[in-house]
Amino acid sequence: MAAQIKTASELGLALRQASDIPEVIGALYGADGLILTEADFSEEFLNLKTGLLGELFQKLVTYRLPTAVIVPDFGAHGARFSELAHEHARHPQVRFFKTEEEARKWLEHLAAP
Repeated sequence: MAAQIKTASELGLALRQASDIPEVIGALYGADGLILTEADFSEEFLNLKTGLLGELFQKLVTYRLPTAVIVPDFGAHGARFSELAHEHARHPQVRFFKTEEEARKWLEHLAAP
């Protein structure tokens, strides 16, 4: 059976404020992984000073929901964001990728029996 990898856009989800986080978590029931793109986030989410991205990541890890975040240019959101992306290079649940192909490959590997 093929891995059930979902994208936020196909689920009709967007992360604009903290109240969107539970909706994302609930929508992943039964999925093997989630792909989020830069376009799925508001600027507030991508601004690490707000803590919104950290809150999302904490929930994804708590509920063991493998998630790939696609950001083609890690540095576009500042040095700290770039550091965060590199720190998550080997994270078991949440990783950053530059392309959807890389993201899908990782999530499919995790879902393989």
